[in-house]
Amino acid sequence: MSRRRRSVMSEDLKVELAKDLGFYDTVREEGWGGIKAKDAGNMVKRAIELAERAAASKQL
Repeated sequence: MSRRRRSVMSEDLKVELAKDLGFYDTVREEGWGGIKAKDAGNMVKRAIELAERAAASKQL
């Protein structure tokens, strides 16, 4: 039995990150399932970096 996980990142953020990292064409043509695991990992890494920067700027 498979469960569908709710996404933590908004679709807009994922699209922006994919464009930033250069694999949006793959997402557009094949969907999110078409990206490489390495690209997905890089996307998560970038999202974490952005969240850390946002949290740090709030503390100032």
